Amino acid sequence: MAPRLALDHITVMDATPIQLVEAASASGCGGICLFMESMDVLPHMPPFNLYDDPAQRRALKARMADLGIALDLAYPFTLAGRTDVQTHKPALACAAELGAGMVNLLVYDRDEARRADNFLAFCDLARGFGLRVGVEFYPVSQIKSLPDALNLVALAKSPGTIGVNADVLHLMRSGGTLADLAAAPAGSILYGQIADGPAVCAASSLDEEASGQRALAGDGVFDVAGFARALPLGCPISVEIPQDAAIRAGRSRLDRAQRAVDSVRLALGAA
Repeated sequence: MAPRLALDHITVMDATPIQLVEAASASGCGGICLFMESMDVLPHMPPFNLYDDPAQRRALKARMADLGIALDLAYPFTLAGRTDVQTHKPALACAAELGAGMVNLLVYDRDEARRADNFLAFCDLARGFGLRVGVEFYPVSQIKSLPDALNLVALAKSPGTIGVNADVLHLMRSGGTLADLAAAPAGSILYGQIADGPAVCAASSLDEEASGQRALAGDGVFDVAGFARALPLGCPISVEIPQDAAIRAGRSRLDRAQRAVDSVRLALGAA
């Protein structure tokens, strides 16, 4: 039986929210991971802002319902040194209105004590909206590795509700192993994101690789099937394979989505 997959927004970063839903449905996915506002760091992304556009939110919810597509994960949420956690309220409200299963959190605050306090405050705020929190470790952030993320989420003492979003690219680039992932405490891994890549990437190119150019599953050296097996049983999975070169080459949005999803299904033995 083919695994249920979600299509991440950066796989089709040139899509509006509704176009993302349609690409997910057309490529056989059951969910999406959605940016609720356009991001300057994703240059192909068209301008949109779901926070300030109730009509667009209603239209998106209707299209999701029509096509049977769930919102697995909502972006973007970050904690930096100067972040006022309360400023995340409108975005959390938007994610809740759209029925998000989880919000994704990146952490850039260098101060350990403040980082912990603001993380716990963010988790409390998210709980108030009925939302789970997935911390994404990322080598260029201040939560650089799986152990960093596990230590942070342990502070919340809420396994199954506050946990880790494990991206195979970040696991490999941070020096982690599949054994590390498989050994994570019960309830600590809430989501998995799949891509592929070469054995090494220059430190100066980590951001570019992560947000702009990942390999289709099977075109790199990552053990994608092993990664999926190392996740907890039933852990949801998304296809996160940005393809800047394919966009520039003129490949259609649906073609890029389908190729990415098919590559993951093949790598997982469910083509």
